[in-house]
Amino acid sequence: MVKGIHNYSEIGKLRKVLVHRIGTEVDGLVPDNFERLLFDDIPYLKVAQQEHDMFVKTLRENGAEVVMYTEEAAKALSDPEVKNRFVDDMMAELNFTSLFVREAVTSYLKDMEPLDLVKKVIAGVRKEDIADYEPKTLAEKIDAAYPFFTDPMPNMYFTRDQGACVGNGVSIHHMSTATRRRESMLLKYIYDHNKDFAPEGTEKWYSYDGPYSIEGGDILVLNSKITALGLSERTTAEGIETFARNLLTRSDFQKVLVFNIPKKRTFMHLDTVFTMVDYDKFTIHAEIEGPLQLFELTLGAKGGIKVSSMTDDLSVVLAKELGLPAVKLIRCGGDDLVAAQREQWNDGSNTLCIAPGKVITYERNYVTNDLLDKNGIDVLTIPSSELSRGRGGPRCMSCPVSREDL
Repeated sequence: MVKGIHNYSEIGKLRKVLVHRIGTEVDGLVPDNFERLLFDDIPYLKVAQQEHDMFVKTLRENGAEVVMYTEEAAKALSDPEVKNRFVDDMMAELNFTSLFVREAVTSYLKDMEPLDLVKKVIAGVRKEDIADYEPKTLAEKIDAAYPFFTDPMPNMYFTRDQGACVGNGVSIHHMSTATRRRESMLLKYIYDHNKDFAPEGTEKWYSYDGPYSIEGGDILVLNSKITALGLSERTTAEGIETFARNLLTRSDFQKVLVFNIPKKRTFMHLDTVFTMVDYDKFTIHAEIEGPLQLFELTLGAKGGIKVSSMTDDLSVVLAKELGLPAVKLIRCGGDDLVAAQREQWNDGSNTLCIAPGKVITYERNYVTNDLLDKNGIDVLTIPSSELSRGRGGPRCMSCPVSREDL
């Protein structure tokens, strides 16, 4: 069993990773809640679980210890006082129009064992779960047709976003949308109360209750001195500066590179358009290659953040920062614009590197996978007809906890 947080690169051999097996929460998706719950379609659960099981099998066959979000959260809630406080905090995140409903749901959840509680919070509390419930108030009657008291959390299988393990610490994120903030609360309780996962002395680079949004898909650990962050649709400049200030003042990291990427759903996070796959190789979506605004954040006077613009091409910047003669940018979909757009939508750039030059990808992105293979990358593919409906790839579905040092 791998103890503690130790993550100083994107490509070091993966030793421990946190995942969530997609569950019945996706069965709560309907067209009426797609926009609020950030989905475009409904995965077929049975097949999606088979695909996720293949993902986990691939990770384990390649030497990674795979730990499950539900089980780690349940460990954190083993103390009844902690469990009850978690329920109260979870209820505070929700906008109940009825005090009766709020109290009924609170009581229902507090009566559960920790593992059942975590699974129910993720799946959503249905109205049929509360015995003898009948809508009474005007607000309750108006909402009577909607089957849930608390929305499901279908994005939960994208464990990259709620937090990120960087160096010897955890960044617990203030998610940009209300529907995903409960996911970060689960990680907050894991950090605070599961000492197998986060032993005493584990740093916290960002706080769940901070005022600015930041999400883990925008954080890449390039090496033991440099991280890269995407200024994206879901990560703010203020959030990046807060993260950078904490990281640079309390660790051996020396700089943060900022990629200002387009603010739109197809480019949701930095890792949907850019990932590291080897010492000197990266996947990239061609539409961000240029012109791309790049910035370097370092510590300034009195602990402030110094911001510098970077004007060279991305490949030149990366080679210089990583101390390499050159780097190779492998375009998602190659030079075929149609293939590039299609495969980027299906997360062709969202590769999970599990060792230098060894990645897990979705098998459906065959153009990009072939290019990776031709560039000397060992490509392990997994089926993805249903998992890909959530608009996230293998990197999105994983939160690396520990990697071997390079």
